[in-house]
Amino acid sequence: MVPKLRIAVVGGGIGGLVAALALTRKGHEVRVFEQAPHPRETGVGMHLGPNGSRLLERWGLGERLRALGVRPTGMEVRDWSHGGTLVRQPMGEEWLAEFGAPYYTIHRADLHTVLGESLPSGVVRPGHRLERFTDTGREVRLEFADGSTAEADVLIGADGAHSLVRRTLAGPDTAVFSGQSALRGVVARDQVPALPGDTLLVWAGPDARMLVYPVRGGEFLTFVAVVPDPRRRLESWSARGEPDELAARFDGWNPDVKSLVAAVRETRRWALYDREPLARWSSGAVTLLGDAAHPMLPHHGQGVSQAVEDAAVLAHCLDAPARVASPSAARRGLIADALDAYDGVRRPHTTRVQLGSRGGGSQRLRPEEDGGESTGTMSSLVRDVSWIQRHDAEAGLPPLPPAPAPH
Repeated sequence: MVPKLRIAVVGGGIGGLVAALALTRKGHEVRVFEQAPHPRETGVGMHLGPNGSRLLERWGLGERLRALGVRPTGMEVRDWSHGGTLVRQPMGEEWLAEFGAPYYTIHRADLHTVLGESLPSGVVRPGHRLERFTDTGREVRLEFADGSTAEADVLIGADGAHSLVRRTLAGPDTAVFSGQSALRGVVARDQVPALPGDTLLVWAGPDARMLVYPVRGGEFLTFVAVVPDPRRRLESWSARGEPDELAARFDGWNPDVKSLVAAVRETRRWALYDREPLARWSSGAVTLLGDAAHPMLPHHGQGVSQAVEDAAVLAHCLDAPARVASPSAARRGLIADALDAYDGVRRPHTTRVQLGSRGGGSQRLRPEEDGGESTGTMSSLVRDVSWIQRHDAEAGLPPLPPAPAPH
């Protein structure tokens, strides 16, 4: 049997785990090095678009996604002041028929658990904080804070927006602040019984907006309040927020929003930063994936789905060097070629998504920006992301080059 690749993934978040899943399905020896001693995903809910769910379903996770996620039946834009529904966009079965896969809202911890349980035992190695790595030309050597080391044929940096692997490859860069923060949290739906457990709701006001959507079977609601925040803050998606600040921001809004805010006991502040797109993700046998490669603002709800797409393309491209017996110079060259091919497929696509997320279309939800025609604002918002939702990252991938003949 031709030996498969030894692949080190740095970062045990959702991006790292989905990379490990895609690569272990191809038979590679994968180790995920996570700095936390007890890895677990925190946070709130998230969106999994059809472009992400179609891949996870192919990889055998459809039943778990259906059990833990919610497929919203529709998206409603409501008036911020009186609370009436301005327009409703059907989702559910209509989006399934339109895009060929379901749209889910799901708690981050639930998806993290599903991915972790789908991996073979021993793949995730907690308590390993990467301090440095060296590409020797034959292998990549990793050095960790506890003094341990590891060797791999390929290193994948899935270590988030503050990625050490990214800084080592591309040098330091400057985070781009959007001037906004998102105050986020989860409330039990029985605390706000007037709100539905199957609908994605948006209230867009003059200088803020509130997004609410169901998780965990509709028993809980995730809220995301995007507010102007001109002060540059700590670049963190989990810094503690203040419920009193949330209440003050939405004082004077309609009763549904005020009842939601009154039910909040804990909130987190996510200062909304991204980065300028990189000119290159890969060097030698090292590459990037997910937020380490393309940190983006959340307005298209694509952070996780883009990481899933990255993983699918990367696993495909690494099939070529995996067919060459190790060690050999031919295999090393094919690894670099494979990562260049991955970069060439994914980087133009994610750059378009990343830059599009800066506008996000979200402010067009305000009726006054479209002459009072709310249906026009909703349809333009849906069109903004339809090309993303429809994308199938595994379709039309470049064919693998033939393996070199054995000497």
